[in-house]
Amino acid sequence: MSGAAPRWRYPRVLSIAGSDSGGGAGIQADLKTFAALGCFGMTALTALTAQNTLGVRAIHAVPSAMLADQIDAVVEDIGVDAVKIGMLHSAETVTTVAAAIERHALGQVVLDPVMIATSGAVLIDRGAVGALVAELFPRALVITPNLDEAGLLVERTLANEADMESAARRLLAMGARAVLLKGGHLAGDTVSDLLLTPGAAPFWIRAPRIASANSHGTGCTLSSAIAAFLALGRDLREAVLDASAFVRGALEAGAAVRTGAGSGPLNHGFDPQPMRLKALS
Repeated sequence: MSGAAPRWRYPRVLSIAGSDSGGGAGIQADLKTFAALGCFGMTALTALTAQNTLGVRAIHAVPSAMLADQIDAVVEDIGVDAVKIGMLHSAETVTTVAAAIERHALGQVVLDPVMIATSGAVLIDRGAVGALVAELFPRALVITPNLDEAGLLVERTLANEADMESAARRLLAMGARAVLLKGGHLAGDTVSDLLLTPGAAPFWIRAPRIASANSHGTGCTLSSAIAAFLALGRDLREAVLDASAFVRGALEAGAAVRTGAGSGPLNHGFDPQPMRLKALS
């Protein structure tokens, strides 16, 4: 309409994940990442955790009806350009999230199959693992397990890059549409991550290891950064590369900072970027 004020919107990213009371991981890390990358972040809490840099003390699941209401509320009013899924504590939670994705035809879904915390705490019921594979692998654009999580899913230990590639192929065979397998837990001075998609050659991302005691929330930050870059218009490989660079910057910026007595958080605000606005058609 001539003379009308232009209408704009932020790239919109929804985090469906658990809350970290210590602020380093979960939806807290996701919201910090979305803001740093110029996106508008929204949340649907799956669980509350009592945790700090030393570990997880307790987990309290959000009722499924409340979880579904949170997703419906933001999608129906604000809209969603990309989704990051994190901690899903039970099979019922998995089913609720899968139904919401189907109900709203949500695309560009990044699934971080959070199963084991940095401290070693198990964050998922065993019965939920099968539901995760059956109901969410086919609905996610990419899954982002670390070595321990991938090992749990394929039921064997992963000790080298050959194991990683074999496991990633197995995860594709289990229904994943693309796999970003994170190799940070391998020994050595180089960190190797593998992006594998059907019909494509393995795409390795290798970089020198960053010496830091502050790695809490690294996986949450990576998956939320991938979702943010997808919302900003990157394709999957570009989003993964840009997200990896963001995580490395946040690790480096937070390496010398002391927060708590255990594994501290990244510095998500190391490089704030100008807000990117999308014109509404």
